[in-house]
Amino acid sequence: MTLPNFLSIFEAFNLMQAGKLSPDVLAEACSNQIENLNPKLNAFITVMDINPGDLQKESLAKPLAGIPIAIKDLFETRGIRTTAGSRFFENYIPTEDAVVVRKLKAAGAIIMGKTNTHELALGVTTVNPHYGACHNPWDQNRIPGGSSGGSAVAIATGMALGALGTDTGGSIRIPASLCGVTGLKPTFGRVSMRGVFPLSWNLDHIGPLTRTVTDAGLILQIIAGYDPDDPYSINHPVDDYSEDIENGIKDQQVALAVGDYVTDADPEVLDAVNQAAHAFEKLGARVEKVDMSFLQAAALANSLMIPADGAAYHRQRLAEHPDWFGTDVRQRLEMGRNLTSTDYIMARHTQTEVKHRLGKFFEQYDLLLLPSTPIPAPLIEGNDAIEQARRLTRFTSPFNLTGLPALSIPCGFTKDGLPIGLQIVSRAWNETGVLRAGRAYELETDWSGRRPPISQI
Repeated sequence: MTLPNFLSIFEAFNLMQAGKLSPDVLAEACSNQIENLNPKLNAFITVMDINPGDLQKESLAKPLAGIPIAIKDLFETRGIRTTAGSRFFENYIPTEDAVVVRKLKAAGAIIMGKTNTHELALGVTTVNPHYGACHNPWDQNRIPGGSSGGSAVAIATGMALGALGTDTGGSIRIPASLCGVTGLKPTFGRVSMRGVFPLSWNLDHIGPLTRTVTDAGLILQIIAGYDPDDPYSINHPVDDYSEDIENGIKDQQVALAVGDYVTDADPEVLDAVNQAAHAFEKLGARVEKVDMSFLQAAALANSLMIPADGAAYHRQRLAEHPDWFGTDVRQRLEMGRNLTSTDYIMARHTQTEVKHRLGKFFEQYDLLLLPSTPIPAPLIEGNDAIEQARRLTRFTSPFNLTGLPALSIPCGFTKDGLPIGLQIVSRAWNETGVLRAGRAYELETDWSGRRPPISQI
């Protein structure tokens, strides 16, 4: 029998509705897992003190009633320390919840704690100099990815059933890929950023990390929607993400990314993604190989804009206390500060061009398949964090630049037992499409059901 903390949100909710599982048992199972594994993995910066007796009063009519959720420590939480993984905010206690945290609480979710993040979300290793390195549960000598590394580890190990992350160049999809879980970056403007520490106002997204695709849709349903007080929120209708999720992908036009930019990746990663494409054909989709090398320009533009935007937001802190930043983050912010206006304008021009090109592309194709990351999880020791950011954001960052919805789901393992992620991308606002495709593939394979050995100790 599946342990309660390894149930999907959908399964746990149905069991609680049927009276076969109580919220306190579920929360206690997650709390015990945090107590057992957090000293080894460092997924949480702050752990909440959950009182099981209080959970019995929760109305089971709410869509996330009694569901344990982990929150990246970039989201403001009323009365709970919110550090952004930074020395600057080590004692910051917000008086209000971020909009999405408020929505989760209103839906009945139980907040288990605040997860570890790469400092200020500016990196992909979650090796944090202030709060300690977060470790990959499949191999503790390796990074979990970032910057939402702690959230991915929490899901992979049963410390929570769902988690929130942010994604500016791949910070949801990269840790999802490296930790063997599901991560969704919705369309830019789909989810309110209000109450979340920004890295780039132009590229930031919020999304869920979960064990299954259905769970990602459940959380997105709660947090999506226009926020008139967020200037970056876009007023676009929110779909019912559960309505068509089981309808499959028969007759869908699917592009499989090829070309030098894509094939310069680990052979095991490429093989797993090719096998996934065959599974899509078996499910009735029409798959065509398409050279997507033009995405390289998008990745470069995104890598220029992130540190420049970050340097703008942190300009005063960078001027007054540069020594309070970790080495890699300070270097990237200084690089951003030193970019010329011409560099930035050309990056924005590339953004416009690639958005237009992908808009035309998705008039012909329903979905695009490519790896989430070009390599499996690298070792913590001996690797430069800035270089890792360049490598690991290769296939994710173009879709921050263009704001398109992108899903990472497990699609295999290397011979060393490390997870591999498949990325599914579609046109703007088509979260329903990527979720439906991810769900069809998930049902066809068993990758999403695998758990790291450490989680079963």
